[in-house]
Amino acid sequence: MTYPLKNVALFAVMAGLLGYTGMTESWNTALGLFNMCLISAIMALGVNLQWGYAGLFNVGVMGFVALGGLAAVLVSHAPVTEAWRAGGIGVIVALLSGVATIVLATMIMRRKPYSRTRTIVLLTVLVGGFFLFRALFDPSVLAIEKVNPAATGFLGGLGLPIVVSWPVGGLLAAGAAWVIGKTALGLRSDYLAIATLGIAEIVIAILKNEDWLTRGVKNVAGLERPVPYEVDLQNDPAFVERATGFGFDVVEASTLFVKANYSLLFAVVLIVLLVMFQLALKSPWGRMLRAIRDNEVAAEAMGKDVTARHLQVFILGSAICGLAGAMMTTLDGQLIPGTYQPLRFTFLVWVMVIVGGSGNNIGAVLGGFLIWYLWIQVEPLGHWLMGIITAGMADGSALKEHLLESAAHMRLLTMGLVLLLVLRFSPRGLIPEK
Repeated sequence: MTYPLKNVALFAVMAGLLGYTGMTESWNTALGLFNMCLISAIMALGVNLQWGYAGLFNVGVMGFVALGGLAAVLVSHAPVTEAWRAGGIGVIVALLSGVATIVLATMIMRRKPYSRTRTIVLLTVLVGGFFLFRALFDPSVLAIEKVNPAATGFLGGLGLPIVVSWPVGGLLAAGAAWVIGKTALGLRSDYLAIATLGIAEIVIAILKNEDWLTRGVKNVAGLERPVPYEVDLQNDPAFVERATGFGFDVVEASTLFVKANYSLLFAVVLIVLLVMFQLALKSPWGRMLRAIRDNEVAAEAMGKDVTARHLQVFILGSAICGLAGAMMTTLDGQLIPGTYQPLRFTFLVWVMVIVGGSGNNIGAVLGGFLIWYLWIQVEPLGHWLMGIITAGMADGSALKEHLLESAAHMRLLTMGLVLLLVLRFSPRGLIPEK
């Protein structure tokens, strides 16, 4: 009974923090925090599946989250008809030629014995395929990016409801994870970490530079929403009447209603995933994964395909991160490739898993809530604290200016302090694996 009571107490404290934020700041702020806590918890579940279940050290979380964000654009944004006419077909043909080149080169390597002739043929296919790809791709991209670059300059998407992009984001991340896993999962854990980090940076570089696909650093804004717009609610007489009847300001009521709708959608996804993960953890599959994590040699001796199981878990965990990335872009209503930073989308998610409890799904959810809350709330608290400390100091004092400027670093200081305290006094996390 100790652990369930402790779990309830920890989540009660978390609920109290969110409630305190609502009462002292605003309920809009509290609901905004709650929504990002839900998404962060889903990311933490994905990483916990890889690390907590199978011991896979994936430091490329950022890349899979970004692929989910890309899926939101490709699925929900309306297609740019002029751009498709200018170069859409050319880009598709170029990409198909690139895929055909890779497939043909792979077939040559597999089916032809090693010889000088095979090497010459292989080089001819690769070099010829590269020049053919560039000859088709470059002019098509230039034509697309010239189509109203201030507003579009890219192909757009399919114009489907943005909720459809959530599973698509998971599938896109899963496909990338399959490609990465087939080549990198045979590496040692430290090499796997380096490989996944490098591939994540490649994904971000593509998002920033391939304007025809994502508008690059010009960003994609105005994505469709799965919930009503505040303006529409404010112009709805029935909503205005209900809000007034409850004593709410109409503008505040509309923003609260929209954020509450997001909260409901995100909470449903989190609960479904949590239930599925808990069932999987207690199943023979979950027990097999933990046996592989604890002793790969013994598991192989028992006839388990360790590499296949690692690939399976790597794909599943990455898919969850991609799903969370699509949800986050849905909440933001825009894709900004420049905001994808390892500190936010890799390091912070790992801190969530470690602090919450590696190998425990409930712990990962708690870590997602707690760490995101602290990440957002600590900086204003730091400014308030430094304001009190420097209140008696003379204006223009070098020490006062230094302390006030240091408040911006409270986030990093707090994350390091929380991590050190948890590793010292509860090294298996706040809710450890049973």
